[in-house]
Order: sequence, then C-alpha cells, then structure tokens
Amino acid sequence: MADFDPTTHRMVSEQRWFEDFVLGERFVIPSRTQTSAVFAAFQTASGDTHPIHYDVEYCHARGMPDLLAHGFQTLVHTAPGAGLFPYLVEESLVGFLEQSSRFLKPVYAGDTIYPALEVIELVPGRTTGVVTLRSTVFNQRKELVLEGTQKFLVRRRPSS
Repeated sequence: MADFDPTTHRMVSEQRWFEDFVLGERFVIPSRTQTSAVFAAFQTASGDTHPIHYDVEYCHARGMPDLLAHGFQTLVHTAPGAGLFPYLVEESLVGFLEQSSRFLKPVYAGDTIYPALEVIELVPGRTTGVVTLRSTVFNQRKELVLEGTQKFLVRRRPSS
C-alpha cells in the first residue's frame, strides 16, 4: 500500500466552492430517535439537571407524555457535520459565522426527528461568500419542531 495518500481519503471526492452552491439545494442529516441515551449524553454535555428533561414522573405530573427534550438537544441535531455539507467544503470553508433558531413544538423521548439544511441565500464577496442555510427539524408526525438559519463563510473558487 505504498501508493496510499491520506489527502485523498475523503468522504466526497470533489470539493465545492461558493459558486457551486444553488438556492434550494438540500443537505439531509440522518434521522435520530430521541432515546434515553441521547437525553443522558445531552445532560452530561450541557450540565442541565432540570427534572423536566430527566424525570419522567415529574413530566407525567405536568401532563407531558414523556421526558421533554431541551431545545438545544433538538438544535444539536442540525450540526452540519452530521451530514455531508462540511465534507463538501473542506478546502473552501473559512468559518461558521452565526446561527439562530426557533423552537416551535415540543420533542419528547421516543420521538424521531428529521433534520435538514437548505441553501436559502448566497451573498458573494470579492474572495469569499456567505452561504445561508435554513435548518429544519421535523418529527415523525410531520410537524416542524425547529427552524432557523446557519451562516458560513466560504471561499470563492481560486483562479487558475
């Protein structure tokens, strides 16, 4: 295996630049069921110990069917690295500029969520451009539970 080159070991072979993105293009992120392990991992990472997220009896006493996912627990599933977007821009990505989100409906333990990112705005600059992605999360009942935006600074294609 003397011919192995680690620079060619990529998830996607062709890199993309600002000019390669088109409005309406979608990047689906794998679905994820909100299991007790996901709740525990989020509690560990966030340090949030409010019983609404970790005590099912507390939730039942307040009329909820199960544990209520923290909004950030739902948001974390829109991380672009869970899908193909960052692999496409390994050479051109300058940085993650901002994100905003609105939490529209509750997500409970046992729900399966379906995150996606969609190109909604392309603002070119001289050497870079801003790619704005709309982030959405639907649940198994086809309800939109989260929507927001993420902005990335991406290099324009280098001149030959």
